[in-house]
Amino acid sequence: MSATIGLVLAAAGLAALFSWLVLFPIRKFAAQLGLLDRPGGHSSHTVPTPLGGGLGIYFGILMTIALATLAAALLNDPESVPAWITSLRNLTSPSIVPAEWWDAAMLHAPGVWSRCGDVWWLILAGTILVALGLADDRFGLPVGFRLGVQFGIAAAIVWGLNIELSLFIDGGLLTKLLSVVWIVAVINSFNMLDNMDTLSSGVAAIIAFSMALVMLTVPDPGTDRPQLLVASLLLVVAGALIGFLFHNRPPAKIFMGDGGSYLVGFLIAVGMLMATFAAGDSGDGTASGWVGNRPHAVLAPLCAMAVPLYDMTTVIWIRIRQGRSPFQGDHSHLSHRLVDLGLSRTGAVATIHLITATCGLSALLLTHVGVWQAIAVLGIVMCLLTLVGILESTQWRRPDK
Repeated sequence: MSATIGLVLAAAGLAALFSWLVLFPIRKFAAQLGLLDRPGGHSSHTVPTPLGGGLGIYFGILMTIALATLAAALLNDPESVPAWITSLRNLTSPSIVPAEWWDAAMLHAPGVWSRCGDVWWLILAGTILVALGLADDRFGLPVGFRLGVQFGIAAAIVWGLNIELSLFIDGGLLTKLLSVVWIVAVINSFNMLDNMDTLSSGVAAIIAFSMALVMLTVPDPGTDRPQLLVASLLLVVAGALIGFLFHNRPPAKIFMGDGGSYLVGFLIAVGMLMATFAAGDSGDGTASGWVGNRPHAVLAPLCAMAVPLYDMTTVIWIRIRQGRSPFQGDHSHLSHRLVDLGLSRTGAVATIHLITATCGLSALLLTHVGVWQAIAVLGIVMCLLTLVGILESTQWRRPDK
């Protein structure tokens, strides 16, 4: 198992490296492509800053998955592994690549290869969303058009790949519609949270990493093994975000832009739908699915996503309360409200990251405890968000905010 974890972490490291490298030329040519965020409006930065950071995240994910697909194709059939692969193994093992990693790659290659089709459909959908976001960054697109494309992509994934919420009921159309709404809500929650350096990307990396830990510790009821495909996808997303964060640290050299937030939100939302959260112990050492003692584990995604969803919900409420469009950008976000309380921008971002990490750890804990302990965990998350709301409510209740 340790060798498998090593491979997964190596994939995340590759995504970080690719994203970090690709962003250097993107930063250089962003202005020529018209991807430049100028001061003014509801933007709080003071100098023109390149957009298009999402392209670096996209290529970091794309190139990592392409390499994984190539490796799975080469190692899929043990009887037809190319001779040069065997030579490479002999050359690099164990001084460079541990022999256990090669064995783990051979073991999991057939499973990875069998799911490559689904993963590449997700990449295609993500590509469309990146293009949508870049077009919005460049030209400014109507809200209705953006939401229409997002709903269309989400519906295509839910119906086309049969990826949907698992509520332990035969919900049929209801669960599919809720799944579509979930994907669109998560996409836009990360987009709305992207208002300070390292904020949305850092929150997304924390959530992706915490949910990957859930996938590695909650076995699939069908196989009683860790859910490596979803964990790997989420860790690759987290890795690409880490590569981007190097360029986005204050003062940011490039912003993620709508293309990045759309892609990251989409992959995290779909990853959560692909996962199985409620594996339980049936008493004989085998996984028993929801009939075990942890059906409440399906709430883990809500715990992990608590901060972005809280920010989106309160911002929409504030804007509607003040008679403005919920889609009109302003400074009513959680991060801005924390700054109004006296925190520095760096302090506000660090506070939100810490709250997100707490919610992520709560999501991990939720999948491993019984019902009564789960109630306590959910209560902790609710108390945390309520405390935040009380502390900053004096600002967002003011009519001039």
